[in-house]
Amino acid sequence: MQHDVVVIGAGAAGLSAATVLARACRGVVVVDAGEPRNAPAQHVHGFLSRDGVEPTELFAAGRAEMLRYGAQLLDDRVTSIESCEDGFVVRAQNSTLTTRTVLVATGLRDKLPQIPGLHEQWGIGVLHCPYCHGHEVRDTPIAVIGGNNRPFTLHQASLVRQWSADVIFFPNGIDLSEHERRVLTARGIRIDDTAVTRIVLHDRQIHGVELGDGQLVRRQTVFIGPTFVPNDELLTDLGCAVGDDGWVTVDPTGLTSVDGVWAAGNVVDSPAQLISAAAAGSKTAIAVNHHLLAQDIERALARASTVSHG
Repeated sequence: MQHDVVVIGAGAAGLSAATVLARACRGVVVVDAGEPRNAPAQHVHGFLSRDGVEPTELFAAGRAEMLRYGAQLLDDRVTSIESCEDGFVVRAQNSTLTTRTVLVATGLRDKLPQIPGLHEQWGIGVLHCPYCHGHEVRDTPIAVIGGNNRPFTLHQASLVRQWSADVIFFPNGIDLSEHERRVLTARGIRIDDTAVTRIVLHDRQIHGVELGDGQLVRRQTVFIGPTFVPNDELLTDLGCAVGDDGWVTVDPTGLTSVDGVWAAGNVVDSPAQLISAAAAGSKTAIAVNHHLLAQDIERALARASTVSHG
């Protein structure tokens, strides 16, 4: 059986896309490996009408809506996408699907600095997005710790100052220019160039930041700049073009360089928040449906021509 669309990934982008396509009476199958990026987070914020909800609750509601309109859901891990004569073959660990089009919404993964204590508190007391969590930790003593994502971290250090007057920036390997130091100082941010050795926890909460000289700096919240790594192996293995920044390129509708393959959400847009990813999924779904419509019209004309000459 050939499906109209296989959506890979059941996060905000994938569920949104699947719901739009199912409501358009398309045959939709969603395949999901069950590893959402925001699983460590306790709550979702900035999502219209769902602020404060747990991520699992949000996605459960999204799945229920999608299924209500006739989409199918497979709990499986896709291993490859292959082009075939009239579409694509999507191979998963426990299933194989044929489809006219593919929409990849596999998101990204956050590569954290190798500092003891960070992983244990990731999504709880160790954060990266002040728009998602800044309001909840406002007015607390905040540490911003540098890492490999230099531009993101420097911007973040200035940004989180909006939520707290007590912010210390630990470059932790970032070589600051004099101008950058002036900017941070002007914002009222203290700078400590001592290397960070670990995040100290007490009763499963952040107690402070331990430095290379043995000093413990009391902090309640830590912001870091992870390296964002897109889960785009399915796209790159298929031959989708990659830009100079290392990310798969898409047009404004989410279409990749491979005709019939789209991508939406964090897999091609690193700063996309949950609500942005959902919007991207909706927009891309409409483009996919228009692509299928053009195919439907072409096939209908071919059938009509065959009948008239029969």
